[in-house]
Amino acid sequence: MPSLEELLACAHVVTLPMRVKFRGVLEREVLLLEGPAGWAEFGPFLEYDDGESARWLASAVEAGWDGYPAPVRGWVPVNATVPAVSADEVANVLGAFDAVHTVKVKVAEAGQSLREDMARVAAVRQQLPHARIRVDANGGWDVDQAVQALAAMSVYGLEYAEQPVATVPELAAVRHAMEGSVLIAADESVRKAADPLAVARAGAADLLVVKAAPLGGVRRALDIVAEAGLPAVVSSALDSSVGIRAGLALAASLPDLPYACGLGTVSLMAADVAADSLVAASGGISVRDVAADPSLLERFAAAPERRDWWLARLRRCFALL
Repeated sequence: MPSLEELLACAHVVTLPMRVKFRGVLEREVLLLEGPAGWAEFGPFLEYDDGESARWLASAVEAGWDGYPAPVRGWVPVNATVPAVSADEVANVLGAFDAVHTVKVKVAEAGQSLREDMARVAAVRQQLPHARIRVDANGGWDVDQAVQALAAMSVYGLEYAEQPVATVPELAAVRHAMEGSVLIAADESVRKAADPLAVARAGAADLLVVKAAPLGGVRRALDIVAEAGLPAVVSSALDSSVGIRAGLALAASLPDLPYACGLGTVSLMAADVAADSLVAASGGISVRDVAADPSLLERFAAAPERRDWWLARLRRCFALL
């Protein structure tokens, strides 16, 4: 475990512009750390409290000071991601991704309608007739809305629906109502839960979506998947290439990887911290290390007041580890 002084001394805060709005933001702020085992990312979203954010710091410490488990595969298939854009923008978003075989489509965005969601999914299917399509509601529907929406969208052949509703009992209700016509995946009910195994015990999901940083690191995420006994999809949290490396390590270490992973989000960014970004080629990413480029760290350095904000957050989260 490094000291707080060691973390502060190697910290870099950057602001990276986005190609399209994602999670309501056009800029992504993250704090990077250079440890003896490699580069690490601490990037909980701004609204997350310190208790939740401390797990992200634990993941960063693992990456920078312990390194990653030995991989069992050297290549990881990845999906494209379509944010909650208009149907007219779908082709442009998909054009940023390489060899698209699987697409995750964001739905249930606040202020948008089911009609807009349907149009977005339909536009993806029109662009990619043979691709696998999964939708992600981020818990934005209630049970009735989820059942109605998924029944309507099932005509486009959904691979699964990610976190259609907010709670574990609601997930169980939707899964029961869909009767296997659409598989249900749990994301927030795993990574944001005090008990990440509650979903599996309740029989509320067919598969889990796991992210290294919110779960406290690659090794803890591997333990959760093993205990849950469900298939897993590895995803990211709108990370730079440094953060994607942690997700890549998790995907590369899982005994089984039946689904394409949500690790292609660097393609949604207009800038990165690595000169050789971790983006997909031929539909996947080869497992390799990545380093932040000093010139890019300088170019995209956050404003002084934002750096101070992140360093204060780092201090508070460190105290909770």
